[in-house]
Amino acid sequence: MGRKLPNLNSIRAFEAVARHLSITGAAKELNVTQAAVSHQIKGLEAQMGVMLFRRHNKGLLLTKEGQAMAQPMTSALDTIADATNLIFNSEIQILKIAMLSSFASGWLVPRLARFYAQYPNIDIRILVTGKGIDRLKTGDVDLDLRYGDGKWPQVESQKLLSEEIFPVCSPALLEGQKPLKNLSDLEKHILLHDHKDIGWKEWLDDAGVKGVDYSRGPGFSQVTLTLQAAVLGHGVALGRMPLVAELLKKGDLVRPFDISLPTGMGYYLVNIKTTADKSKIRSFTNWLREEVRIFEQAI
Repeated sequence: MGRKLPNLNSIRAFEAVARHLSITGAAKELNVTQAAVSHQIKGLEAQMGVMLFRRHNKGLLLTKEGQAMAQPMTSALDTIADATNLIFNSEIQILKIAMLSSFASGWLVPRLARFYAQYPNIDIRILVTGKGIDRLKTGDVDLDLRYGDGKWPQVESQKLLSEEIFPVCSPALLEGQKPLKNLSDLEKHILLHDHKDIGWKEWLDDAGVKGVDYSRGPGFSQVTLTLQAAVLGHGVALGRMPLVAELLKKGDLVRPFDISLPTGMGYYLVNIKTTADKSKIRSFTNWLREEVRIFEQAI
């Protein structure tokens, strides 16, 4: 069955007017007359059978139907433009992204081969950053995959992945001399700690576990080191989803209990408004959203 599509010139005119909320602004962008833009909009409204704009004393406003169409049309035209650039622009583009080393090694890097297969003309540069370091502000990167609560001034952020915590250990430890069968068995094991604010105390309280000294056990300044210690059988760690997903998938770590605690934190895609329209950023953002969708379906 063939696609039922409006005239592409009408779509381009509508999308431009929807962004500018101005016939004049759209005409200037498209390098056509205002009359031509108005003609395309009237033709599209006639074909759709609805009004897409209404007059306002300060200009134009989108109707409910216009609002429903605007963002999907912008995304569709961006996708067409990016796909075209892959053919006509063979120049390698560099995309610099800041992130924590734990997110890079635990989640993003294992998936990057799929990005390179889809966008061979974009090379990713990962700059490992620390808490409180703003590489976007200094202009060192194009994007920031940031851990936190999403509340940062003067940037745009969209949540990608939520964080939840739960105990993890090596398979050998699970069935060893001190098996982990019940929650109370945790008092017989060494607890491994990371540097995050929400940790063993909060998880044990939420699970209703008593009698476990959550203050004891070795600690590490990086989540990756904590998880490495757990893989080696040094004790029981708190796995942080999504960082622990690959280790669970490979069987290096297992979950002795099903109880998870959402921390209220997560991983966000952060950018500055003035850079959001670059094709390389759009390409990475669209790919990343799809990877998140696949990941969340899998878990």
